[in-house]
Amino acid sequence: MRGTLRGLALLLVLAPFPALAVACAERGAGTQAEQVRIGVLEPVSGPDASAGKDARNGAQLAAEIVNGEFPELALPLAGEPGLPGLGGARLELVHADTGGDPRTGASQAQRLVAGQGAVALTGAYHSSVTKTTSERAEQLEVPFVNGDSSSPALTERGLRYFFRTGPSDLTYGRAFFSLIEDRKAAGVPISDVGILHVDNEYGNEGAAVTRRLARQHGLTVGADVAYDATSSDLVPYVRQIRAKKPDVLFVLSYTRDALLLQQAFTRLGYLPPAVLGYGAGFSDPEFVAGPARAADAEGFLRRTAWSAESAERDPTARKVAQRFAAEFGAPMTENSARAFTAVMTLAVAVNEARSTDPEKIRSALRAVSLPGRDLIMGSWDHVRFDASGQNTGARGIVEQFLDGRWRVVHPDDLRSRQVVWPLSAARDRAQMAPTAGK
Repeated sequence: MRGTLRGLALLLVLAPFPALAVACAERGAGTQAEQVRIGVLEPVSGPDASAGKDARNGAQLAAEIVNGEFPELALPLAGEPGLPGLGGARLELVHADTGGDPRTGASQAQRLVAGQGAVALTGAYHSSVTKTTSERAEQLEVPFVNGDSSSPALTERGLRYFFRTGPSDLTYGRAFFSLIEDRKAAGVPISDVGILHVDNEYGNEGAAVTRRLARQHGLTVGADVAYDATSSDLVPYVRQIRAKKPDVLFVLSYTRDALLLQQAFTRLGYLPPAVLGYGAGFSDPEFVAGPARAADAEGFLRRTAWSAESAERDPTARKVAQRFAAEFGAPMTENSARAFTAVMTLAVAVNEARSTDPEKIRSALRAVSLPGRDLIMGSWDHVRFDASGQNTGARGIVEQFLDGRWRVVHPDDLRSRQVVWPLSAARDRAQMAPTAGK
């Protein structure tokens, strides 16, 4: 009776979209599936296309592992083809390009569910797109497992069908401020911080988190500068930062903006004592592609949920990274690793639900518990969701770009190199060793 009422309610909600209503009604029929379709939304066009394609590739590799292409990997569902809980049904990904636009993301989510038969969704990358897309998924009563958006507000909306495997900017910010406390304990004078951020969901939420954490750590926010996402020149904004002379500059930028920031520093001949990037553009390989960009990034710090260095120490994570590089001709990154983990988590939930019914998949996600040993994320304790849909086992680490590669500098239990502080010291060191990293 409950299922009938739920189906009728859904048909009424979706009355303006008859094709969608029919698709959703058919989805709950309970028939044995030969394949299970998961919708993947990423920006594979527009200024963040490289990050979107990287994430899409991570999702694809996860599906291939679930479908039995690499049975030697010690990962959940890798040992036999398909989903054993559904009689060996194959996991099929159906893709959509959001272009980084929130309205497009929502409409594409509808298309994936209605036209492509997706029983769950993942991806979206931009927090602003994830917001609208997950709200559409909530309306459709379809689970949305996000791995690559970090706005804390995403898990504060009371949604029933939204889950995030990756850390939020609150978790990342705590890692940054832990490093700052270590530097202060070592005698580095840090009392004032600056924030430069894109004026959107991701940037504004991240800036709010940083302000709150700064106050908790007794630090003053002397500069808080927002810039329009369409800005083609960050020099005017960096001038505002320079005038305040912060001891630390936090940056929330996407790829295009992060490259513009490098150019602005060069044009003004200015470097803050430390630049701490909240991922996004700093996580895109384009940020350090080629000798010139790598030189401009020397000494920058970034937060990350996955580290290539940490992956090298774990046999399974190392093999997955090697498979990724062999198949896609590029190294695995945080973006691809987070998308990979989101799809693997969703596959485990579908398998444990033994059904393509979205409500049963949602219930399985609520109960999912993947220990750290079953993940490729290195520092994570587990994947287990709290009442808000946030994974409580996700962890953030801090890397610094030194000698041509990203090195883990915090926390101590994962560190491979001591942080070089201030930023100018890293640049001076690199100039004295021009062959480093070759």
